[in-house]
Amino acid sequence: MAKKENENRKNRVGVVFSTNPDFEYEERVDEEPATLAIHQQQLKVMLDKKMRGGKQVTLVSGFIGQSQDLEILGKFIKTKCGVGGTVKDCEVIIQGDVREKVVSILVKEGYKVKKVGG
Repeated sequence: MAKKENENRKNRVGVVFSTNPDFEYEERVDEEPATLAIHQQQLKVMLDKKMRGGKQVTLVSGFIGQSQDLEILGKFIKTKCGVGGTVKDCEVIIQGDVREKVVSILVKEGYKVKKVGG
């Protein structure tokens, strides 16, 4: 029981103590934003090799929407490129330097895409 109380206390933001005996803390639940239409998305495609053991990956960032839709986009890109990858921290990570291919695929689908970096 005490462990459950500690977990609840960690989620309380900004409340230290209340003298009101009827006080009930209400936790805020962050909702994911609604997914924007394809033509409203402004995606950035870049090459990254930091903290990856010298391996290069193509990052697609800037997606605004629900995580399920981002997963679908990531799977679509991986399938079209024929490479592996993942979706992590609101970014699609594609193995290898396939920036040109990713940009052409996304533009063909109707996304606004900007190539960032070299």
